[in-house]
Amino acid sequence: MKLKKRNKVTRQHGRKMGTHGSGARKNKKKSGSKGGVGMAGSGKRGDQKKTMVTKLYGHGYFGKQGITSKGTKRKKENKINLQQLESNLESYGKSTTKGWEIDANDYKILGKGEVKNKLIITAKSASKSAIEKVKKAGGEIILGKKEIKKVEKEIEEK
Repeated sequence: MKLKKRNKVTRQHGRKMGTHGSGARKNKKKSGSKGGVGMAGSGKRGDQKKTMVTKLYGHGYFGKQGITSKGTKRKKENKINLQQLESNLESYGKSTTKGWEIDANDYKILGKGEVKNKLIITAKSASKSAIEKVKKAGGEIILGKKEIKKVEKEIEEK
């Protein structure tokens, strides 16, 4: 024969059993003092959750994350300055009879720095100042077909 088991609340009556074994009354409540589940309650009074947030969500959670709107797209192309190329010629290129040949097909060449050596650079694109500096030193920058036409028009307009 199966007996009906009384539920916990009705069983825990009696003297000094107002909390039913859960400690303080606030511990028995749902999410009021605990701040809810997950990221609930991480706002104005969320100090008790800061350690959890920094461990789980990382350092970028609090504070502002930049000023660009969601509609603006950032330029993600790789860029390299002439200064970097000039200081690390051995690692970027190889020396030939024509000069230093550098293969930078994925990069845009920017004009910061001075050019002392004769450089022959193949690149995706380049700035006007970079092209002028390399030409003054006796070298050249070989670009993609579309980029060459753009740069030539800009130089002719000067």
